[in-house]
Amino acid sequence: MSGGKASSEVACEDIVTFINGCFASTGQAELYEQQGSQALSIEFLHEYILFNYRRLYALTLSANINHFNQALIIFNLLRAGAPKAPDERAFEGDLIRSSLHRLPANRAYKLFERLQRRRVNNRRTRAVIRGYFEARKDPAFDAVKYRKRVAGAVAHCHLPLRDEREVFLFKSWRGKRFQTQLFATFQRARYAQEAIYELPFTVAEGLAQKHKVPRAEFLKKIEPMMTTRERARLIQSATRAGHQLKADLSRSTLTQVALYALSLSSAQRAKERARCEEAFQAICARALGASPVQLGRTVAILDNSYSSSGSHEKARRPLAVAFAVHQLLSVACPDYLPLWTQAPEELWELKPTGPTSLARPFIEALKWGAERVIIVSDGHENDPSGALHELVRVFRERLDPHGAVSILHLNPVFNADSFEPKLLSPLITTIGVRDAEDLFTALSFADFASGEGSLEALEEHLRSLSQTGGAR
Repeated sequence: MSGGKASSEVACEDIVTFINGCFASTGQAELYEQQGSQALSIEFLHEYILFNYRRLYALTLSANINHFNQALIIFNLLRAGAPKAPDERAFEGDLIRSSLHRLPANRAYKLFERLQRRRVNNRRTRAVIRGYFEARKDPAFDAVKYRKRVAGAVAHCHLPLRDEREVFLFKSWRGKRFQTQLFATFQRARYAQEAIYELPFTVAEGLAQKHKVPRAEFLKKIEPMMTTRERARLIQSATRAGHQLKADLSRSTLTQVALYALSLSSAQRAKERARCEEAFQAICARALGASPVQLGRTVAILDNSYSSSGSHEKARRPLAVAFAVHQLLSVACPDYLPLWTQAPEELWELKPTGPTSLARPFIEALKWGAERVIIVSDGHENDPSGALHELVRVFRERLDPHGAVSILHLNPVFNADSFEPKLLSPLITTIGVRDAEDLFTALSFADFASGEGSLEALEEHLRSLSQTGGAR
């Protein structure tokens, strides 16, 4: 093996490890790990790839990675300054701008706040932030909802404001009558309780506390102003406050619908089942319309063991991903068999329970004649530990030496110690996922994750994604 080939293989492995980590890691705590260890691990991985493979690091923005890692890549590229080569500078700049505009607004403004805090204020950073502000459809809404962060970014980059935002953000309001309706409403809401219900939820929430509005009353009245993400985040706290808050499923992802369903009691699930099933069908149809796939005879081994309950910050997320992947595969595959590690009597009574047993369902999958086996698990097999690896080893050696049966492990949990999602076996390709819709990205990425694709092919794949808007 030549030195050049070895170097290329190492580079490909490094990039695959990095992209895999970017699929799953969010910097939050997991069931078996603290938040700090994951944040340090993923940030080290970012620094390593940026320093050694900058072009591919930037191209990773196209790979449908999650928002946390997109924002971190943009931050690191802006902090590092622009490349010297004009073509690389232009290409990287386009990636930064397009990815930044696809981020949720709260992520973008948190990124600007971090740039301010770290004193990143080079010419490129100022131009990127200025372009973001100029492209916003409702700058007054942003100024109200993200007031502190907008003001910080404007001051940090010395952006000129030629409208009422200048006064709203930086000057005294004494005697001022705003012409911008939202600014006038915010001004009035500081003194008039009813006006708070005309404001964005996160703004109104603070003013409701100031006016000492009971939580249940506030949530009931402010519900029309909530975004999909806000509804999903507040469902449990709303229930505790005495108000049943329904998720807006029409604009949700598969995983958000699954999280909503799993957060409900048995009685509430029964009431909401038809609405959730309708949302699942609609979202699956949209996903398959955008990314049609041919999967063949497919078995999904779905982990609903106790560890799928997730962490305090990501409650039930591993189970929700498995539930949502099941919904997607049941629509995508005419020939499909789901196998749960702890089979529920009724699917809509699904809950995290028991140990992680993957060997038994794998044997069932082979008996059924699966052409493709997709395992959705956090990788903590313990009934017994290592059993799946031994089964796959014997199966590959004696029954399937040419790999006719495809085996793919989707892991929604990042393992800080290994800088990637926890493996079930070195013989099984493992790819990190955050949402069920990541299934199609995982399938397109599987050859590279298994070591079958070259560095050149990986770079070309990422470039093709950047040209077609591969990032969500």
